[in-house]
This record gives sequence, structure tokens and C-alpha cells, in this order.
Amino acid sequence: MAVLVLGYGPVGRATAELLAARGEPVRVAQRSAPDALPPGATFVPCDCLDGASVHQAAEGMAQIVLAVGFAYEAAVWQANWPRAMAAVLDAAADTGARVVFVDNLYMYGPQTVPLHEELPLTQMGGKPGARAAVTRQWMASRDRVRFAAVRAPDFYGPGVRQSHLGETGLAAIAAGKAATMLVNPDLPHDYAYVPDFARAVVALLDAPDDCFGQAWHVPCAPVTTPRAILELGAAAMGGRLRMQVMPSWLTGLAGLLVPVVREMREMSFQWDRPYHVDATKMRQRFSLEPTPFAIGAAATVESFKP
Repeated sequence: MAVLVLGYGPVGRATAELLAARGEPVRVAQRSAPDALPPGATFVPCDCLDGASVHQAAEGMAQIVLAVGFAYEAAVWQANWPRAMAAVLDAAADTGARVVFVDNLYMYGPQTVPLHEELPLTQMGGKPGARAAVTRQWMASRDRVRFAAVRAPDFYGPGVRQSHLGETGLAAIAAGKAATMLVNPDLPHDYAYVPDFARAVVALLDAPDDCFGQAWHVPCAPVTTPRAILELGAAAMGGRLRMQVMPSWLTGLAGLLVPVVREMREMSFQWDRPYHVDATKMRQRFSLEPTPFAIGAAATVESFKP
């Protein structure tokens, strides 16, 4: 089962490692070569916004893992995601490859219920609107492409710095510093562990075609608060959590200077209420059980030790 992993961020990397470890032919594709690849994996340069480039990378591949990421800016997402999705859908249609999409949950917009796969797509603009648009895009192509979306909330894991629990969270704790949170640390919030996300992707790659044409939610450990997860990380380091929380007024000021903080404002609906993901469907179909936070937080903080 030759697999093209398009994009080599945390989930793409973890997926490639799982596949390579069991001897699957893996081809990694992105604009520049990564620092290292799993044993046996190969690399080809690819621009996911260029249809011909994606088609060339997909030649001879039975399946495609779409794991690309773009700068965390609404304008970039609105411009790039439709182009990248069209390029992948066309390449898959021409080659017959199945597609597993490493997706998030933005397309549901603000909700007051646990997020499940049958919720309607949001009518919001910005980044949620961009993800809703590409969802409609792949759903409209189900007659010509076997496509499955694997969706997860904010994730964390070994080496993952671009996360609310990453650079200023568990990585800071590993460096002996106080953690810093830009959001309320005491509201329940689901997090996916990157190795679990990768296992979910591989489960879909192994699945029969009747699992395609739909979305699946990655199982998460029982929902808790960011503070509780950071406390587990601090305990794994043999200490107690030290944490500072940026007040909302200061976050607003920081947004004037720091683009990523400014871009977080439209996503405030994920952080102003409990945020819970219903992954019953995937857990029951694939018998996937999530990694407990005590184990995940300890492994993550260990990965950041100097």
C-alpha cells in the first residue's frame, strides 16, 4: 500500500513513522526536504498549490494523506485551501488514489453541544468559513474520489511546539519556566494526542471503502482543563505547576503586534465555553482508545527537556 504523505507537520510526520515502521512504502512530499525521514521513506518536492506538482507526486500511490498546513491567517486559508483541495482531488481522481484528510473542527463554528460529525457547517467567514468551504468541496467530489476526513481538536504531543500546550506550555515547563496561557486554563477543553491522531489516520488508510465519503473524529482522553494537563507535565518533571495567564485586555493589545494572537480572536468560541468532542463513531468502529493525559503530558514534557 504505497502512501503519499503530503505535508510533514506533526501529524504527517507521526503518520509516516507509523507506516514506515511496519514496512509500508511511504513518499513524503512538500516544498522543501525535511531534516530527517523514517527509514525506508522517500521524499519528492511538491507544491500543493500546483495541480501538476501534486499529480506528479501522487503517481503510483494507492493513497494520499493530506496533512498540509498554511500560515495561521484567514486570508491565506481562504486563498490557499480551495486551491490545494482542488489539486489533491484532481490528482486522486486521475490516479485512483484514496484520500485521508488530516482535518480540524473549525467548520462547525460556535456550538453549545459536544461536536459530532453530523453537525451543520458554519456560515462564519474567516478560518472557520475556509474549512467549511473545503469540506463542501470534497463532499461534492465524492462521486469521483474516495475521501475521508479525520478531524481533531487542538493537539499536543512530543516535539509539538505550535500548540496551546506546546511552546509556552509543556515546553516552558521542561525548561524550568512558568507556563503561559493565552486562554482560560480552567474551562474543560478536549485535546488530541498527536500519536493518537496518527493512529486514527492509519486506521482509515487500512479501512475498506465504506469508511470513506464521510468524516471521523479522533478519540481524545476524557475531557479536562488545560491547567490539569499542565499540572501533569509539571509533576512528570518532579515539580509543581507555575503558570501565568494573560488577561483578555492584554491579549487584545498583543494582537495589535503579534499576528497569530490577532488571528486567535475569531476562534474565541473554542475557548469561552467547554469544548468537547464526541468521537463515539470512530472509537466504536475502529476500537481506538486514546492515550491518557498522564502518559501524553509526561512524554511531551520529556521530549522538550534540554
